[in-house]
Amino acid sequence: MSQDRPTVGHVLHRLSRAGAEVLAGDLARRLADRYRFVFLCLDGVGTLGEELASEGFAVVDLGRRPGLDRAVARRLRGAVRERGIDLLHAHQYTPFFYSAVSRGLGASPPILFTEHGRHYPDQRKLKRVLANRWLLKPSDRVSAVGRFVAEALTKNEGIDAGRIRVIHNGIDPDAFPTADPSGRAAARGMIGVGEDTPLVMQVARFHPVKDHQTAVRAFARVTEQVPGAKLCLIGEGDERQAIEALSAELGIYEHILFMGARDDVARLLPGADVFMLSSVSEGISVTLLEAMGTAVPIVATDVGGNGEVVEYNKTGLLSPRGDDRALADSLISLLTDADRRREMGALGRERLLDTFTQNRMHSAYAELYGQMLDELS
Repeated sequence: MSQDRPTVGHVLHRLSRAGAEVLAGDLARRLADRYRFVFLCLDGVGTLGEELASEGFAVVDLGRRPGLDRAVARRLRGAVRERGIDLLHAHQYTPFFYSAVSRGLGASPPILFTEHGRHYPDQRKLKRVLANRWLLKPSDRVSAVGRFVAEALTKNEGIDAGRIRVIHNGIDPDAFPTADPSGRAAARGMIGVGEDTPLVMQVARFHPVKDHQTAVRAFARVTEQVPGAKLCLIGEGDERQAIEALSAELGIYEHILFMGARDDVARLLPGADVFMLSSVSEGISVTLLEAMGTAVPIVATDVGGNGEVVEYNKTGLLSPRGDDRALADSLISLLTDADRRREMGALGRERLLDTFTQNRMHSAYAELYGQMLDELS
């Protein structure tokens, strides 16, 4: 182990701007005075990887091929030796799998496996349960971003509940301040809507797990009751064209603002009256936390960790996955009640400060790093 700073290797799919990847990047920046960090990417560097490399972090593309690529495990093992990595922090299951396989029959370096979310439908596979007994060594640790995710690791991966630590995702509340009138006006100017336009916002990649189809169908119902309402969709992905076609088919294309991927969400959120998330599965959604930081009330599906984040009828409303009528009813109830929106938004901000701050999250990971590295001494 290096005498000045131990070296931690983050293992990820790709350093794109998504929850797990942003978390890893922010964690490295925050703890750079205590640890050296190397980023090991299975499936390409990505835009965030390029940014981190420009800041001086080592970013390695492992070049995984489709299917089970045994060569990736060898390249990862070589990177561990070459870079002097003392601890691997694997984000999500596939990076954990390759990290564990790269050790062969040994247990070095130890691995912190962090699960950020689950696929839908989530099923137990006996082969994987048995494999996990071999892959996870006594020196390894497991963390989950929420209670729902932790329970899934036990139920479907066969990992003992006693070795899983819940570390909730968190954000910097100062980066998402409550909007004042000038901030709201500026955000709406950027979005292109007037001060009195009822505005719903969803920030999510266009992917089946985010279920934009249900969001758009729900919003079609909203426009029948709130004719001037607009839906601002921020994100990109393979499903975007299909969602644009659906909105045209439903006759609400002019009500929807497709704004693409943005790096200024913090400046746009203050313009929203309600934040929506229509996913069929979630871990602990960072976008929900960002809305809470901005004191925007939430309408979301009651899936995964959403119920851990949103206190029903206090900071937002929850509805069943895929139920566009229930989602629409929740949106309408808030869009037509400004006092309720303000109250829910304020309570959401309080909940964020109590439970979901970046400082709290970073301290918990740093504590785990310290415990694992102390065991190597």
